[in-house]
Amino acid sequence: MAFSGERSALSGLSDLRKEKAEEKENLWKKILGEVQSSERNKLPSNKSVLVLGDNESGKTTLIAKLQGNEDPKKGSGLEYAYIDVRDEYRDDHTRLSVWVLDGEPVHGELLEYAVDGDNLEHTLVLLTVSMTTPWGIMDQLHTWASTLQDHIDKLTLDPDKFKDQQDRMTRWWQDYVEPGDELEAGSPMKRSSRNLEGGDDEPVMPLPENVLTRNLGLHVIVVVTKTDYMSTLEKDFDYKEEHFDFIQQSIRKFCLQYGAALFYTSVKEDKNCDLLYKYLVHRIYNFPFKTPALVVEKDAVFIPAGWDNDKKIAILYENMHTMSPDDYYTDVIVKPPVARKMVAREAEVGAEDEQAFLARHLVQLQAGSTGSPHAPQGRQESPLRQSPAVQKTNERRVSTGVPPNQMGSPKKIESGKAGVTGPSEGVLANFFNSLLNKKAVTNSQSPGAIKTNDKAAVMRSDAAAELDRLTRAKKPPAPAANANTETNNSSEC
Repeated sequence: MAFSGERSALSGLSDLRKEKAEEKENLWKKILGEVQSSERNKLPSNKSVLVLGDNESGKTTLIAKLQGNEDPKKGSGLEYAYIDVRDEYRDDHTRLSVWVLDGEPVHGELLEYAVDGDNLEHTLVLLTVSMTTPWGIMDQLHTWASTLQDHIDKLTLDPDKFKDQQDRMTRWWQDYVEPGDELEAGSPMKRSSRNLEGGDDEPVMPLPENVLTRNLGLHVIVVVTKTDYMSTLEKDFDYKEEHFDFIQQSIRKFCLQYGAALFYTSVKEDKNCDLLYKYLVHRIYNFPFKTPALVVEKDAVFIPAGWDNDKKIAILYENMHTMSPDDYYTDVIVKPPVARKMVAREAEVGAEDEQAFLARHLVQLQAGSTGSPHAPQGRQESPLRQSPAVQKTNERRVSTGVPPNQMGSPKKIESGKAGVTGPSEGVLANFFNSLLNKKAVTNSQSPGAIKTNDKAAVMRSDAAAELDRLTRAKKPPAPAANANTETNNSSEC
């Protein structure tokens, strides 16, 4: 009996150990399952945004605004940046990669480094145009959309997988429900994650006419930047409401073809920039989004993908009186003769060849070597050597070509001799220098001061004599006939 009791006790102990081991194993399975489920709920890190548009379309400034960067710096070629994305509900964050392509079409070949067959389904495209050049908006949109289409056609893609991506874009458009008060705050768009992850076996319903006729299999957003320039277009280019309605209906028709959303933004006035960020993370990470379409303010338009159709666009036709929506775009939105004030660039100055420079100056020096009989061969006489000497007296006055020993006793100037200007110029120079350098004479004069006053008196008398000569020189000359007669009489004598 005792032996059987011990056996039963041992078997019970072994069963308890087995239960504990099973509980421990189940605990590890539970932990691993929780980790796996949390990994699935984390924000993916393989998402990216591709920004396309012409130069000066505001790409760099727009991305800097989305980043919260107040000091944007432009680059060239293919630029890389990232936007910090944080999920406050799940306390999670990630980085959204951003690729900005240069505005020159020649850089389209660099798209292979930003979009390939592996990350195509994880890429969202921003097509940017600027309201500062409204006449080029449609051409720019078609150019960059064709550039992107050509790049996608070059990729090696699984046809079935790419068809699934196109179907997913179609369902995104068809499943759109405008947010309303009756919807729950946590799920304003009533979307299920199956549309984001693919694998939906339900058939795709046919789309309305002119919708997604160019399905790229990508989320596309058209962003019209610098809408604050509309006031300048009204003031300087005489734009009316119908012009802006014509521009908007043209862009919205383009968005219908590509299944794109539309944003009018202004970084300068901070319009729709935060809304664009919220819509980006909604389309990429399925964040809640509850803002309806905005079409009231002409410079802050927002049209989500799936909301628009031809009937809603036709409302804009009511304001068009001098134009038709079927008119060619550039016939209505005409580029002015001087679209923008171009900054005048200074002409580039090229350095002259050293030998040519020396040879040219050698010719000039040889040609001017005859300017002075005493100048050596190959050397031009300096103009300073030919002018009257500049001499310094005790009062640092500029003197004439008269010798220094004659400065103290000026000669009487003969008024009848023509062409003698050197002494008279010297007298006038001395006179005006004396006026400039004259000092106030005090009651107590020293012998040196009296001597200075005597010199000033002499100069003033010389100036008076010179002025008298100039007055007499203004008399009209004698007739030529009288002069010839006097010459003949003198010769006869």
